[in-house]
Amino acid sequence: MSLSTTSQVFIVTNGSNASLGSCNNQSTLDNCSDQSVMSSHTLLLVGYSLLMPVGVILNGMSLFVFFRWLRPLTVVGIFMCNLALSDLLFSLSLPFRIFYYAEHQWPFGVFLCRFSGSMFHINMYGSCLFLLCINVDRYFAIVHPLRFRHFRRRKVARLTCLAVWFVIVSGSVPAAIVHTSSDCMNGDKVVHRCFEAFLSWHGTVFPLMLVAEVIGFLLPLGAVLYSSCHVFWELCRDQIGGRRRHKKTIRLLIVNLGIFIFCFVPYNTVLVAYGLLRAKVIVDHFSVLPVMKQTLSVTVLLASTNCALDPMIYYFSTDGFQNTLRHLSGKGRDSGVVVSSSKNTQNTLVSTNANSSIDTEKKDMKEGTCTIREREVNGKERKRLIEESEI
Repeated sequence: MSLSTTSQVFIVTNGSNASLGSCNNQSTLDNCSDQSVMSSHTLLLVGYSLLMPVGVILNGMSLFVFFRWLRPLTVVGIFMCNLALSDLLFSLSLPFRIFYYAEHQWPFGVFLCRFSGSMFHINMYGSCLFLLCINVDRYFAIVHPLRFRHFRRRKVARLTCLAVWFVIVSGSVPAAIVHTSSDCMNGDKVVHRCFEAFLSWHGTVFPLMLVAEVIGFLLPLGAVLYSSCHVFWELCRDQIGGRRRHKKTIRLLIVNLGIFIFCFVPYNTVLVAYGLLRAKVIVDHFSVLPVMKQTLSVTVLLASTNCALDPMIYYFSTDGFQNTLRHLSGKGRDSGVVVSSSKNTQNTLVSTNANSSIDTEKKDMKEGTCTIREREVNGKERKRLIEESEI
């Protein structure tokens, strides 16, 4: 290495004084107290400590119920299982965040930092897309029961889930590559950080954020709003919104919208505003960048709560799920499940819950052999098809 090259790497001139590059780098590092307020870390520590066991228990139990008692799964059940799997994987990664906010440093290296950060993005955007799939399935079943009935098949649902996993995992790779948090100084000690802001928002970081926001958040949010409004309108127009069999559809759509608004809208809104400031697209005239950074950390916690809120979808919108939990808790006498012996318990539950939850797909199989066109179906037939679209 030449002398000029060596001086470029190791020697930094500051006025008339020169010092070694490592010492200068330490002197130019931000003070940890300026970047991470301890009260904010305490809030995040408490939040993730409560969220982790709740997410693991609820989503683990949900997957157990789906695969043990509710097979074969319906189209909506397939989407719900993948949503629960995404939430469970993220919940299992939360101990890394808990350790960081408890110790205020990251000793596990760059790879685990990037991996843990990627799990958040995989879960958040995966949740948005799986909730979108659930809403679109309800839209097809209620608003267009004949036109799109061929899309409401288990095979199509499985292929859709594979496509969603491919998109969110492949999209997390470039995000993980550019995810490098800057270190800070705590006295004379260099503190390695994680789950903080990107080291630089120039180059590819800001364009990647915009692409992720459009594909992973804005498009799903717009589609969820559109499909939900049309389903609500269809149920009200046909005056069947108050019937019990469609109450669970209404609950499902309301919970989906609630999760989007409560969990995802605050985080994505603050992220875009913070990115615009960091990328110098908007000039920070009022010096709000430090406040935006702390707000972003809190909205990340808010977005993470979806892993504990998603199980509400399974319970409040799926009769088979409710019946199974009542039976497992010893309160299934009034759920219509008759258990004659311990040997027949599983078969009885599967028969009762599956018959109530896969009614749509059985009807669709029978209708698939017909050549009825939608224009030949009168109002009474259309209402019957809507009423047959069970979750």
